[in-house]
Amino acid sequence: MNDRFATRLRKTVSLLCVYATFASTTAAMAQNTTAGPNANNVPDAPPAPTAASAFNVQVPHSHNPLGPYTPSHVAAPVLSNSPRLASLIRDGKLYLSLNDSIELALENNLDLAIARYNVPIADTDILRTKAGGSFRGVNTGVVQGTPGGGVGGFGSGAPGAGAGGTSSGAGGAGAGAAGLVQSTLGSGTFVNSFDPQINANIGVEHATSPLSNQTIYGVPSLQLNTTTGNFNYQQAFATGTQISFDFNNNRQITNSPNNNLNPSLNSLYRISLQQPLLAGFGFGPNLRYLRIAKNNKKISDIAFKDQVTATVTQIANIYWDLVGAFEQARVNQQSLDFANQTLDNTRKQLKLEAVPEMDVLRAEAEVSKRAQDLTVANTNLELQASLIKNAITRSLDDPVLEAMPVVPTDRMDTTEPVTPQNLVDLITHALQSRPELLESDIDLENRRISQKATRNALLPSVNLVGFYGSAGLAGLANPAFVGDNPITVPPDWGGSIENAFNGSSPDYYVGVNVNIPIRNRIAKADQFRSELEYRQSELRREQLKKQIRIEVRNAQYAYEQTAARVEAAIKARDLAQRTFETMKKEQDLGAGSIYQTMTAQRDLALASLDLVTAQTIYQKSKVELDRATAQTLEHNGVHIQEAITGVVAANPAEKPAGTEIR
Repeated sequence: MNDRFATRLRKTVSLLCVYATFASTTAAMAQNTTAGPNANNVPDAPPAPTAASAFNVQVPHSHNPLGPYTPSHVAAPVLSNSPRLASLIRDGKLYLSLNDSIELALENNLDLAIARYNVPIADTDILRTKAGGSFRGVNTGVVQGTPGGGVGGFGSGAPGAGAGGTSSGAGGAGAGAAGLVQSTLGSGTFVNSFDPQINANIGVEHATSPLSNQTIYGVPSLQLNTTTGNFNYQQAFATGTQISFDFNNNRQITNSPNNNLNPSLNSLYRISLQQPLLAGFGFGPNLRYLRIAKNNKKISDIAFKDQVTATVTQIANIYWDLVGAFEQARVNQQSLDFANQTLDNTRKQLKLEAVPEMDVLRAEAEVSKRAQDLTVANTNLELQASLIKNAITRSLDDPVLEAMPVVPTDRMDTTEPVTPQNLVDLITHALQSRPELLESDIDLENRRISQKATRNALLPSVNLVGFYGSAGLAGLANPAFVGDNPITVPPDWGGSIENAFNGSSPDYYVGVNVNIPIRNRIAKADQFRSELEYRQSELRREQLKKQIRIEVRNAQYAYEQTAARVEAAIKARDLAQRTFETMKKEQDLGAGSIYQTMTAQRDLALASLDLVTAQTIYQKSKVELDRATAQTLEHNGVHIQEAITGVVAANPAEKPAGTEIR
């Protein structure tokens, strides 16, 4: 009967081993099919061009057997500017269009350069969780260390924080965005490592033990030399299954004449298996880290797209501020030129006693005032030039580049008709495409995974356990010991191993381990908290939807209002232009005064400046409307793949050269 039981037990262990192999294969398939390649809602783009400066940091994969034990190095970041920048310099000036500025920012802007590392950082979480490790979370904040464009110390404050956008949001491990906590994200039963482990213990020991009498060992001091060679293999699987294989060997030599064998050789092997039946059973609780890490990878991709959107928006705002500053300096220069010309003519007329001296004093005052206005405009233009150069470069160490004037080549079109847009369609597009909502949806999925895991952790721990093994013995008969029965064991280590694996001395066990926590308050608290956090996140998502609706409405209204302001400013400028021309003609005919002409010209300059301001605000309102409706990248022809590599495919040499605004 014992033989039949041993045979059945061997078959049971064999079936469990087959089940463990099947579980490992199924887990690998589950790991590979959890997320599709284009599940991150990032639009496809043409393949990035190969370039020496392209960002190409990936989690290392190697077939080298020593690869897992050698460190992987990441190349130092490229701190030189892309060649595109030099191609836009002519006659000691940097000529920039808005498109040029955006392409240079994609290649050089340090906010983007910092955020690019978040993409491979998310990949390291996937690698870690494939082995059963817990995820570390991803960065979802927007890096905004570039001054200008309303952030970085100029205008409104930046919502991002720290290098890499280190404020934890969706996919983070700590406090979430908008005060939401994520402390139970990933909670559940303990997950063992899916990576196999081999442990070895090999050594030699010499021990001497003094004895109080010689009855047992026959010597006053026992000397024992032990050689040990123990090996262990263990692995866990995504079903919760754990298997281990132990193979232990030792060889002992003693000075005792009373031992039958000297040396004595012992070998032992044991195959053990443990399978959770309640808490910790199945793919759900054991693959939760991997599934969350893959979702966090999607969040990281969306967050990078959000970073590109924020950077392009910022670049556009800086560019239009530069255009506005350039136009203001031009208007002030024209105003000063006219004042100087008027002063020169007035002085000539004073010599002929055709005008009173008071007219000369008034003309001198106008020159001084307009010179001051030009100084302010020029310094503001230099500041805006510095901001745009800082935003589109990696390095400003070159003093020539740092001091180089920047000439914007795009005009602010004053005749562009305002195209009415359906507000409902804009809101619908924003609700489908805004990264905040996309991240929130994936975050809710992560919380659902954690919900299921914390519910499973409420169950008692019931584990099916079993092992099968056998032992072998070998050695040489002790010549100092004479017995009535002959020694029947093999003399060498090979014989000991053969006896261990021939099943002549089996050792087997099958049982169930049960652990029932009384009251179970820790698991109960975690489970209920995960439910509360999930409901809180649902409300946060609805709040985001309402906020986006308001942002789109506000951006659309601002766009329409600023368009109306531009139209009014054009009319005011045209009226001031006709008034000035009338005053100028009257003065030339001797009917008007120099003071009236100067006043009319000053009014024309102010109207022109007001038009420039209105046009700048109008252009920036279009930038904000694109951001609010998630159309920034589409309207500016930006491909995410180019932003990831930091190399824009278009060749600036093939583009028509820009012309200076005059």
